[in-house]
Amino acid sequence: MAILRNGYENVAFSMPGGEPSGTRRSRPVDLSHLSLQTMGDRDLEREVLGMFVEQAQTVRRQMANAGAKERLFLAHSLKGSARGIGAFPIAECAEAVEAQPSDALTLKRLSKLIDEACDFIASIDR
Repeated sequence: MAILRNGYENVAFSMPGGEPSGTRRSRPVDLSHLSLQTMGDRDLEREVLGMFVEQAQTVRRQMANAGAKERLFLAHSLKGSARGIGAFPIAECAEAVEAQPSDALTLKRLSKLIDEACDFIASIDR
């Protein structure tokens, strides 16, 4: 059952351990979106999430020493991958990096969002 609240949909499923999930946009990864993308194939979800974690961590490391042009490329590729799995906060921040690749605050926020998503993915892959 889905209920709209503040423009976001509550998804009726529980996280591992039994704690209820929050709204779709309150989580680092929209699991409903991911399920649609993978047609509900849990093994494929795990594989895609694992590849995303590797890519996100690599992008974060490379951005630290990259020039503006390379940051644009890295942010663009991360944005697409993040949208594909439903990591919309990362996608939005990567888009902001594309607009201002030298903005230290945006880069710091992207790094924080990557950490949050990786922690979230690790928690659902217990």
